[in-house]
Amino acid sequence: MPTFVALLRGVNVGKAKRVPMAELRTLLSRLGYTRVATLLNSGNAVFHAPRGTPAKHSADIAAAIFTHFKVAVPVIVKSASELAAIVSESPITPAADEHPRFLVAFAQDPKVLSRLAAIESLVVPPERFAIGKKAAYLLCATGILESKAGEALLGKTGKLAAATSRNWATVLKLQALARGSDA
Repeated sequence: MPTFVALLRGVNVGKAKRVPMAELRTLLSRLGYTRVATLLNSGNAVFHAPRGTPAKHSADIAAAIFTHFKVAVPVIVKSASELAAIVSESPITPAADEHPRFLVAFAQDPKVLSRLAAIESLVVPPERFAIGKKAAYLLCATGILESKAGEALLGKTGKLAAATSRNWATVLKLQALARGSDA
């Protein structure tokens, strides 16, 4: 059965858009997904579905979250193979100590990643930014909080592109969780 990864944008940050992970797991199970697991408290889930596309799962999960939690949350769903491609196609290879400062931006429709091009003008070396076929990548060498490019990706520019970001450490953990659930 295919494995998918769901990434919710902007949940559990401050007091707004609260989506408890235990309730999210239950909600996803009610939608018919199996072997549901969540990672961290920031809206990451791995699940199995016998059929359906990532776009269909995205729409179904977003609608269910709105109905259940009364919050509108963008949901991006990638298949385990899409996530593996995003990892393997990264044009930037961060050192292990850079994983928390290396961001990957995901969009449901990769065509909208071009909207993130505005970030390029904010990149200050040794920062690095690249837009790939399936994701965008930003290495905030001196830290995310000190980076105007990082601020834009996590904020308004990322929102306009309907993207959500995860640091490399989280991406690798999600990939491992997706691989493990395939076993």
